[in-house]
Amino acid sequence: MRHRKPVSWGAAIVILAGIFVGWNILSTRQSERIASQQLSSARFALESKNYALAASELARIAENYSGSRSAGEASILLAQTRLAQGQNQQAIDVLKKFAPEAPADYRAQAYGLLGAAYENVQHPKEAAEAYEQAAKEARMPFARAQYLSDAGRAWLSARDTTRAIAEYQEIVAKLDSTGSAFEAKVRLGELRAPTK
Repeated sequence: MRHRKPVSWGAAIVILAGIFVGWNILSTRQSERIASQQLSSARFALESKNYALAASELARIAENYSGSRSAGEASILLAQTRLAQGQNQQAIDVLKKFAPEAPADYRAQAYGLLGAAYENVQHPKEAAEAYEQAAKEARMPFARAQYLSDAGRAWLSARDTTRAIAEYQEIVAKLDSTGSAFEAKVRLGELRAPTK
């Protein structure tokens, strides 16, 4: 008789926890479905070149559904929209906040876009650093090689030939089977050629 009360409380706690977990899963799925629908609408606005509407919808999705897959995609699309509008500083602001905490599927792309935005505002050192981070996060060898090539170009713009050479050497040494390897070899030849 004495043990019935603790067992009853334990069972009630397990049942309540199960209900909470089930409700949480259902709520998350529902939120993701709604965010996905809103993302489709924002994508349509972007494809129609209605950048103002697309940016507004994408910013709202990224904010309201933070942490969801749709919010990650919305953040990337928002940055692309800002870049398409020539709003490079706004793209930088979005990406500086998003990239470090981005889901793994979006992190390399976020840093790559950040590098492009920095290049557009004539900040080659920051661009090169963003491209290097994109290369570290890239899962596919061709993407990694492209980001390293972008970093090399940005280091050259920043007048840091040593770091540019290092980027191109890494492509040649570790990513020789990628399309960027030929360009890296050409750049290395140019950079190592004696000046007249």
